[in-house]
Amino acid sequence: MNILAHAYLSDRQPGLVIGNFMGDFIKGNPESPRHDLTPAEVAGVRLHRAIDTFTDAHPAVAAVRDLLHPRCHKYAGAAVDIFFDHFLAVNFQELTGEPLSEFVPDFYHVLTENAPRLPPAAERMAGYMIRQDWLTNYQFTEGIDRSLKGVSRRTAYPSGLDTAIIDFTGYYDQISGHFSLFWPALVAHCQQTRTLLLSRL
Repeated sequence: MNILAHAYLSDRQPGLVIGNFMGDFIKGNPESPRHDLTPAEVAGVRLHRAIDTFTDAHPAVAAVRDLLHPRCHKYAGAAVDIFFDHFLAVNFQELTGEPLSEFVPDFYHVLTENAPRLPPAAERMAGYMIRQDWLTNYQFTEGIDRSLKGVSRRTAYPSGLDTAIIDFTGYYDQISGHFSLFWPALVAHCQQTRTLLLSRL
């Protein structure tokens, strides 16, 4: 899953939110003193990794990766993450009970207030995301296309992500169906994972 899902699944707990957001930028043991993370931020990193592991192994996600593989090959998973954030964004109130227009500014505020806690690359990304309002724009085809092209510019090899919007629109209903199967399972998994992680603080 991509940024919006990771943010929501942190349950509005600032330490988890920050740790989860920086998850891709923390290598190795998050408890290592070199990372200088609080216990709650460590739990957020572990939550991020648990979300990624669960997502990668789920059959609904694998089905979408198979759809996208002819174009995106090993980068199909990156496209799935972005596509699934679209379906979360457009159905956000139905799925979470709160409007996207209220959740996103609150999330941006937590990141802004805690920017000094972020690794430099994560802080730069947060700045771009907030200025361009990525999460609100995940609702729209143009926003998804922009995100895909942004990731494509950062890949080491040709990824097909720059034209993956073709598959997004062509397989839209199929991808939506797979997301609908996947999301409740991910939410349940994260509820259990958060409870376990927080019990160790």
